[in-house]
Amino acid sequence: MNFLNSIPLSLQTILLLVASNVFMTFAWYGHLKSLATVPWYTAALVSWGIALFEYLLQVPANRIGFQQAGFSVAQLKIMQEIITLTVFLPFAMIYLKQPFKLDFVWAGLCMVGAVYFIFRSA
Repeated sequence: MNFLNSIPLSLQTILLLVASNVFMTFAWYGHLKSLATVPWYTAALVSWGIALFEYLLQVPANRIGFQQAGFSVAQLKIMQEIITLTVFLPFAMIYLKQPFKLDFVWAGLCMVGAVYFIFRSA
């Protein structure tokens, strides 16, 4: 029995989106610390290489979510935005040493509202 077949399609979608977002966060922002002293084009090439792995997870996530799990495109997009915020905040605070701001909480609450409105007609 294939391991993935035992995981519900909706959870497969979410897990793949989380994993893809971890790669994308490092591709977009990791170079600010780890490659700060190299030329921008070197950082861009490294980031592009990291982003390839993001796409290898994100594309199947959206296909599974849309074609098999029954999510709408709007639902997939708002899930991605929530995941982005959930992945980015710890990354920014732990890896980039950015301070926590109460505005992060307010932004998160706005995202909860967005989730409600996107999923309420489902």
